[in-house]
Amino acid sequence: MPKDHGIGASPKRREDVRFLTGAGNYTDDINVAGQAYVHFLRSDVAHARIKSLDTSAAEAMPGVVKIFTGADFAGVGGLPCGWQVTDRHGAPMQEPPHPILAQGKVRHVGDPIAAVVADTYEQARDAAEAIELDLEELPALVDMKAALSPDAPKLHEDLTSNLCYDWVLGETDDSVIDKAFADAAHVTTLELTNQRLVANPMEPRVAVGEYNRGTQDYTLYTTSQNPHVIRLLMCAFVLGLPEHKVRVVAPDVGGGFGTKIFHYAEEAFCTFAAKACNRPVKWTASRTEAFMSDAHGRDHVTKIELALDADNNFTALRTNTLANMGAYLSTFSSSVPTWLHGTLMAGNYKTPCIQVNVKAVFTSTVPVDAYRGAGRPEATFQIERVIDMAARELGVDPIALRRQNFITQFPYDTPVALTYDTGDYNATMDKLEVAADLAGFAARRAQSEKNGKLRGLGINSYIEACGIAPSNIVGMLGARAGLYDAATVRVNATGSISVMVGAHSHGQGHETAFPQVVAEMIGIDESMIEIVHGDTSKIPFGMGTYGSRSLAVCGSAMVRATEKIINKAKKIAAHLMEASEADIELKDGMFSVVGTDKSVAWGDVTLTAYVPHNFPLEEIEPGLEETAFYDPANFTYPAGAYACEVEVDPETGKVTIERFSAADDFGNIINPMIVDGQVHGGIGQGIGQALLEGCVYDDNGQLLSGSYMDYAMPRADDVPFYTVDHSSQTPCTHNPLGVKGCGEAGAIGSPPAVVNAVIDALQSGGHAVKHIDMPMSPSRVWTAMNS
Repeated sequence: MPKDHGIGASPKRREDVRFLTGAGNYTDDINVAGQAYVHFLRSDVAHARIKSLDTSAAEAMPGVVKIFTGADFAGVGGLPCGWQVTDRHGAPMQEPPHPILAQGKVRHVGDPIAAVVADTYEQARDAAEAIELDLEELPALVDMKAALSPDAPKLHEDLTSNLCYDWVLGETDDSVIDKAFADAAHVTTLELTNQRLVANPMEPRVAVGEYNRGTQDYTLYTTSQNPHVIRLLMCAFVLGLPEHKVRVVAPDVGGGFGTKIFHYAEEAFCTFAAKACNRPVKWTASRTEAFMSDAHGRDHVTKIELALDADNNFTALRTNTLANMGAYLSTFSSSVPTWLHGTLMAGNYKTPCIQVNVKAVFTSTVPVDAYRGAGRPEATFQIERVIDMAARELGVDPIALRRQNFITQFPYDTPVALTYDTGDYNATMDKLEVAADLAGFAARRAQSEKNGKLRGLGINSYIEACGIAPSNIVGMLGARAGLYDAATVRVNATGSISVMVGAHSHGQGHETAFPQVVAEMIGIDESMIEIVHGDTSKIPFGMGTYGSRSLAVCGSAMVRATEKIINKAKKIAAHLMEASEADIELKDGMFSVVGTDKSVAWGDVTLTAYVPHNFPLEEIEPGLEETAFYDPANFTYPAGAYACEVEVDPETGKVTIERFSAADDFGNIINPMIVDGQVHGGIGQGIGQALLEGCVYDDNGQLLSGSYMDYAMPRADDVPFYTVDHSSQTPCTHNPLGVKGCGEAGAIGSPPAVVNAVIDALQSGGHAVKHIDMPMSPSRVWTAMNS
């Protein structure tokens, strides 16, 4: 029988009641008395000098409170990058300033030039249109190779070039990697693109700034995945405010997918403007504004080479990648193509020699940063595409080739700086073969052929690194913050519990899954436990939610704090029952003395903690509240195998996904239903990348895909029903829950499975097509078939 409560059960998500009944509290729902509205005047060209900026006519328009330009922020810090990367020669990356409002120059379409604060949004927008702006347009830098040309104009004049860094990981001696390829019996080479994507969460970004002149306190309400990090960056680097005077609140947030991790100019502006205008200031992005101001994702161009010996064992892997940074460095942008991407280039395979080279490039486009998976999808796509191509070139089964080269002994030190603590890649592949009914594929292909369609099967195997850690190691690698997390468990006198966590929930189901853990440890009903998050005035300092870290890192802190609670409660119970603390056990919400019939309920112990009456606790302080910080010893390493079956219409090139199966190893599972949902959502986003989505600029740096008219989001009929299995579990060895993280896996494993399936379909139909870049639109597929 499935469990109905505690760890391993699937209770319905308690937060969904307010979301589905319209009772959620999103940032745009927050309106403060007397608030004004802001509209940003944004650049409509990609690269230009600001020759003149005249706001006088706009300032005289009805309702205008104040107009801000870059001059108002001349003494204010710019937006910082949270990770410094050191290049292959030991030099720090080039790190240009990132002003809140443009100062002297604009560097991408959407770069904010001025901000109008007015009584209504319409008045602010109308006044922004009245600002007289004279720009001297400069050449746009869109193509990364062209931007690296010695004669290319510089996006930032104070830099030596448009190269942010030239980074190498793994084998640094070129002669060694060259020899490995020279000695190979077979080499497969592939050039591919991980196209630029826009996250498009359900809720656009919003910021509401408020200033209290009586207390000199600031409050920022914002759509953020990590409110404490926003407060730290804004206080320490941007506005120079006293941190204890700043409160950041991230209420219900309608999706993030990475794009709401970062500290944005609009957040700092609304905080600054609230004091300058002596009234609250609110900004809500339009969808098109989000396209040109939210950090984008991916945008890598890569050449990858795989060397094999005569027995088809992998002997070497080499990649050379150009990674687009956009016009400025976003909060974690520098780490994504390096430590979140290069370290995963071993994949699931025991390749002895690996070299990863990444050149990060500044272009006149929107900054690029972490998007669901953040570097791991890019790595997996490269590896799994080149392995599939190698299998086809060698005429061997793609699953057999993978199995032959799987890592099977753990722990395993990869050549690219990671130590995998546990895993069983053959087990997940076994699960996949059953879940996907691979034995029946030949019959399904034959039926498709009768219907005039080409059917293809794509397989891949992935691994990712979640819960970025530990702080001392990532600090040495350039992280400018610790990557621990924290939880405070506050037990009330009547036995109910408030758990304050540093992680933020914006779709992950923390309010349901976190209580399952605490309830299991104590033996009480989950309804007695509430999760508090998203408000820096209430929660301990934590690093937020991203990188599938919530349970592995913050959940572990919650376990440690609950253990402290239980230990103290046992002391109180021992006092009440006149027994030794060593003889006390807690089970199903009851404390008992081992070997006797003496017992006392959880509620009696918690009441005694706060109301001792005639039971003095001697050396025990009253109250029952504990805080714990958890700094993980290593990443966690979820892994899995995915299979996709597609049909291709040879007349139109249209690809239809017929079946999709996923077998994942997420370690111990807290709530299987929530895990299923996370995998489903991730696969949907991966299918979107494979078939539909692509952020496109023209040669002049104009954003051609700035709305849903031009950016193809996946719809319900673009995805199939999924078969999901996560019964193959190898628990993480270094966190108390044994969990690994599940939020990004679907987006990592699905794109190569889809692309491999399309290539298989075309080759089975006699078309000599080796690769098609994503998104594989009907026109691209048809062109490849007919070229």
